Amino acid sequence: MTTAPAAAPRRRASALRPYTATTGRILRQLRNDRRTVAMILVVPAVLMALLYFIYQNSPVDPAQPLSLFDRVGISMLGILPFIVMFLITAIAMQRERSSGTLERLLSTPLSKLDLLAGYGTAFSLAAAAQATVACLVAFGLLGLDAAGNPGWIVLIAVVDAVCGVALGLLASAFARTEFQAVQFMPVVVAPQIFVCGLLVPRNQLPDWLEVLSNVMPLSYAVDALQQVSTHPEVTSQIWRDLALVAGFAVVALCLGAATLRRRTP
Repeated sequence: MTTAPAAAPRRRASALRPYTATTGRILRQLRNDRRTVAMILVVPAVLMALLYFIYQNSPVDPAQPLSLFDRVGISMLGILPFIVMFLITAIAMQRERSSGTLERLLSTPLSKLDLLAGYGTAFSLAAAAQATVACLVAFGLLGLDAAGNPGWIVLIAVVDAVCGVALGLLASAFARTEFQAVQFMPVVVAPQIFVCGLLVPRNQLPDWLEVLSNVMPLSYAVDALQQVSTHPEVTSQIWRDLALVAGFAVVALCLGAATLRRRTP
């Protein structure tokens, strides 16, 4: 006779099976797609190396505690994963739609939440690997310097990449082709890069642009990274910014689930 305590773990395992199966399927697809793996792991590290050579001979400002490469490079460690994961996720989900895979999956007991959570988890693991490789190259080979622990930079980069995944899933709901999914890059990503504080400090932006930057997740990721670059200890602003970026990701995933259609138009 099955007791209630023994049956509870089985029910939990059964409820998690669609989610874990989806996560495993996406990870296997990523593993077999060498170009995507290279884009995730290699491209950000190569771009960081390019950035290093761009600023290698830049004059040092004695008034600044960090070099120009240190200041820009730390911000780019959050921006690059965001860009790459947004692009890959939007294209991958749109490919599922156009191939009919998404429609077949949603005709099974698999829920929208299981599907999006599986995608989010798989690409979050890829984002963690991406951020780790980029940070190892930046700090180990290129001499990037920060006052805080590099582990916090990896964590912020991962959370920001997860936000990119969530926004990519949301953007794919409004695209009918992979090309249209790519077209969301200048709409969703480019404005965030311009007003996130990378080019001009946010408090020096015109008032209406500062308001715009306040509702964009990349701004808070860059703020958190800049805090780590100048503070040896974890500040309350870092925790606040991390929470805000994670909150943006949750909202984007919920909106993605609400706009996920069972039938491909």
